[in-house]
Amino acid sequence: MTQKTSPSVALESTVISHGLPYPRNLELAREMEEIVRRGGAEPRTIGILNGELIAGLSAAQIEHLATAKDVRKVSRRDLPIVVAKKLDGATTVATTMWIAERAGIAVFATGGIGGVHRGVGGAASVDVSADLQELAQTPVIVVCAGAKAILDLPATLEYLETFGVTVVGYGTDEFPAFYSRSSGLPVDVRCDSAADVADLWRAKRQLGLPGGILVTVPVPEDAEIPAHEIEPVIEQAVNEADAQGLRSAQVTPFLLSRIAELSGERSLNTNLALLKNNARVAAEIALAL
Repeated sequence: MTQKTSPSVALESTVISHGLPYPRNLELAREMEEIVRRGGAEPRTIGILNGELIAGLSAAQIEHLATAKDVRKVSRRDLPIVVAKKLDGATTVATTMWIAERAGIAVFATGGIGGVHRGVGGAASVDVSADLQELAQTPVIVVCAGAKAILDLPATLEYLETFGVTVVGYGTDEFPAFYSRSSGLPVDVRCDSAADVADLWRAKRQLGLPGGILVTVPVPEDAEIPAHEIEPVIEQAVNEADAQGLRSAQVTPFLLSRIAELSGERSLNTNLALLKNNARVAAEIALAL
């Protein structure tokens, strides 16, 4: 992979291969890249083709990932498998961070990070996304709309605190709840500009602290689904996933798909809006660095 020195923003490929149906996935990928360009930064969509890690897919390569049927969803544990077997892979938040850092890219825009899954019937969950450990150890600024609302948000924030990940509210004092602008949970610090985020990042690097920082951006107001409206839908989807015995990597795709069905695609439109907004903010931060 070639090191990049110009302001760049990493973009993931899981949303292309596994997040949306064709052609909406391809349209979104192209639009997010264009938003980053309009912001003055260079988009670097990350993926794996024939076992090669690519930090900056071409238009043709993005189209391939949007249309191919045998693209593997790749987290950190899957990297040696796809490389050894020369497979095509779409990168999760964790893997996109890992590849971005090695390509010299400090800023990454995504929708929502993974986290601690909700337990069922009051039981604690042991299902924890690899995204959280990646944030604890890989030095990348991750711009998102918080953790996916299907997760246990208080437990996710506790995990990030335990492993020393600073959680930033971008123009907000509260942790965004993905579909909703507020969760009622506080962030560690509020930053009202890209320059503020850049200052925080430089301080972290100067101190020699490991890992990244999480910049959480509320979904635009006109696309928000209030928590009291989306929460019953999420609870129904979580209960259905549990009833079907879904585990690990099966859970999130099922929940997001089922929530889209139950909300009449309202949740999908919210997801698209926050992805584009996060790409815009990430470009501002890349320039500020």
